[in-house]
Amino acid sequence: MKKWCSFRELQRWPILFVQRIMYSPCAFQKKPRAISSKAVYSREGLPSWQQTRGIFGRQSGGTKQQSLDDIAKGIREREYKRIVVMAGAGISTPSGIPDFRTPGSGLYDNLQQYNLPYAEAIFEINFFHHNPKPFFALARELYPGNYQPNITHYFVCLLHIKNQLLRMYTQNIDGLERMAGIPSKMLVEAHGTFATATCTVCQRNYKGEELHDDIMEGMIPKCSTCKGVVKPDIVFFGEELPQNFFMHLTDFPLADLLIIMGTSLEVQPFASLSGAVRGSVPRLLINRDPVGPFAWGSQHQNDVAELGDVVNGVAKLADALGWTKELEVLMADGAKKDTR
Repeated sequence: MKKWCSFRELQRWPILFVQRIMYSPCAFQKKPRAISSKAVYSREGLPSWQQTRGIFGRQSGGTKQQSLDDIAKGIREREYKRIVVMAGAGISTPSGIPDFRTPGSGLYDNLQQYNLPYAEAIFEINFFHHNPKPFFALARELYPGNYQPNITHYFVCLLHIKNQLLRMYTQNIDGLERMAGIPSKMLVEAHGTFATATCTVCQRNYKGEELHDDIMEGMIPKCSTCKGVVKPDIVFFGEELPQNFFMHLTDFPLADLLIIMGTSLEVQPFASLSGAVRGSVPRLLINRDPVGPFAWGSQHQNDVAELGDVVNGVAKLADALGWTKELEVLMADGAKKDTR
């Protein structure tokens, strides 16, 4: 048995990790079922092999712990030019969108008026087929245009403008990333989008704008061809993830910096991606609480956690970069466009 891996083998390791995300029978649930290459949106906990990244991580033998200023220096000096961002509901709550999980203010806690058998049912595909009305009532509240992007979205847009963003992976369905100016080709909306829609019967495709009037008027959108229910391309529990989630998974082995912000890293398979970068790549967490590998105590020497309010954390990073003025101009321009 070999004790050491060759450098070439180490380089190949992240690709193998990505393949495990795509094909592992246990990647998306606690109890493995039949092997399938189709990932399903799951509420289950993290798979045990998530911690594999530590095998190749940089260890703590006397090396200086990285700081937020070190990360900022690397971005400013363009040491990091292939930055991947992972984001969750925590970047949207400052825009007024309620979090899915925060007790007392989360979306799940505010759904009792719809007489659901349980809160999660509103995002379960079988329940939707039985009764789509509660989802469309909620969609009316969440529909793009009801809320405005904040500094976190514009910061990622600024990374793109500076040609340093490889891709943004978001769990959010609110469309604030697009509104902030991040092009769709730079986005992987892991849990779907309101930008497109599909008939649940004949599979005819629609643009999201075509559903707007019906949703705003409290009506269920119907297909003009077969009169079936037209569902926004939001990924429900029990549905397959969008194809572009898999098309771009090789972003992670290519990344030279991973920024994770505003996410609990609880929903699979999105959460597993935090371990898909090379072991030498810094991971910056900007979050209210430590999550994922930052909570397991499996941080690496070049990982950095900026805990607390996400907006304050991003503002602090922008200040360390010397980008505050640019960010303010970008946000002001975005606000002008939104009022036109």
